[in-house]
Amino acid sequence: MERATFGGGCFWCTEAAMKELEGVSSVTSGYAGGHVEEPSYREVCSGNTGHAEVVQVEYDPDAIGYDDLLEVFFATHDPTQLNRQGPDVGTQYRSIVLYHDDDQRNQAEAYIEALDEEYDDEVVTELEPLETFYRAEEKHQDYFEKHPNDAYCTMHAAPKVEKVRERFAEKVTTKQ
Repeated sequence: MERATFGGGCFWCTEAAMKELEGVSSVTSGYAGGHVEEPSYREVCSGNTGHAEVVQVEYDPDAIGYDDLLEVFFATHDPTQLNRQGPDVGTQYRSIVLYHDDDQRNQAEAYIEALDEEYDDEVVTELEPLETFYRAEEKHQDYFEKHPNDAYCTMHAAPKVEKVRERFAEKVTTKQ
């Protein structure tokens, strides 16, 4: 198994989208990219920790590639929005790829460069090495799964899940 770490706005949405994929064994919501040790959700939401809301994806590289994860990640958020996604505003909602090794860095760098050609606006996704991943509080894990009728989930997470199911049907797990 390998790990990938992405931040594309609210972690509830990114987690829900990534959990749809065949070869993904787990997706954990958390915080990374900042300077505060063991931050809480409230601290991260303040925007003062430097952390982004991220997900850590554990996956089988024989079943799904890192390039596939990048494709889904970038298709489910707007990488041209600086420090925001939809209604969520602040550095904690920035677009960020936190790489685990040089191979991931090289793949993400090439993907972002190619993606920049597709958009009129500049792709502002940050690319940084993962230093420390802090698991979010339990109430944030599997949030969409536990609260599918939550207003935020129906407005923001559900459309991303549907997009993954439609656009990446061949990569979606059959155990839904």
